[in-house]
Amino acid sequence: MAEPDQDSNKERLELALEAAGLDLWENDLVGGDVTRKATKVFAELGYSEDESSVYVDDIYKIIHPDDIPVVKTAVEQHLNGASAQYRCEFRIRAKSGTWVWYANYGKVMDRDGENRGQRFIGVTFNIDDRKRKENELELINRKLTEQNALLENMNALLQSLATSDPLTGVANRRKLMEIGANEVQRAIRFEYPLALLIVDIDLFKQVNDTWGHMIGDQVICVIAETCVQGVRSNIDIVGRIGGEEFAVILPQTDYALAHRLAERLCQAVEALQITVSDTVKLACTISIGIAALSDTCNSLKQLLIDADKALYSAKDAGRNCVRGCQP
Repeated sequence: MAEPDQDSNKERLELALEAAGLDLWENDLVGGDVTRKATKVFAELGYSEDESSVYVDDIYKIIHPDDIPVVKTAVEQHLNGASAQYRCEFRIRAKSGTWVWYANYGKVMDRDGENRGQRFIGVTFNIDDRKRKENELELINRKLTEQNALLENMNALLQSLATSDPLTGVANRRKLMEIGANEVQRAIRFEYPLALLIVDIDLFKQVNDTWGHMIGDQVICVIAETCVQGVRSNIDIVGRIGGEEFAVILPQTDYALAHRLAERLCQAVEALQITVSDTVKLACTISIGIAALSDTCNSLKQLLIDADKALYSAKDAGRNCVRGCQP
């Protein structure tokens, strides 16, 4: 017969467990029997005593399939001594069919020198409310992350629209002037060479008058892409000034190098065959004016003026050629 103090302590323990919402369980690791069943959990889930007895012997029948490997691994690690305490969270199917989250904490007691234990004691308690709040928070955070990513993409798109020419995709006039002014200041500060090209499509009005503005736009896009492909990626800047005219900023490039590049661009455009229809291909040419930084040309504005003058010289020389304002 149990001593009065033992009965009193047991009663206090029962009250404490009940107040804390904990359901005590115990397994006999020697005989393999369940010596104390977590009956409160089964009652909470809506199961009768008979049903509880069945599921106690095969608890995995009502544990969520996705959680079974987690539970088995946690138990095995603790029984083998790999973990100091058994801790696991999993879902149990209620009699109504809903899944309810529970936590299971336990420990092997009375381990001997060979690390084998005789009793496996622990508690089970409901964490469904906490888990659902965590899942709701996770869902909210995921949606916020998705919305932030969408916002960043939209901002990037808006930035692109604000700085890119909508027809060709190269820098628009505003972006070109901004970058050009910065590059000129950097070149002057570090005494680097810098050159600027102004590229104009020859006789473009005839293209529009003969083939229409759709073909004209196609020609502008092809010339823009040819310029982009002909310069250094992430170093040189191609921008559309307006209409059929482009500018190319060439950092760390002197007049001689810029002149050779301009000649290559003229040759590349002259070799193009732009498809107008199944039977017609269109050929076109460009004229280019060059200006380079010097003692008398030391601003973006002056570079544009000098390159524009050189462009008119190229037009007067018969087009499809390069002229420059040499320092």
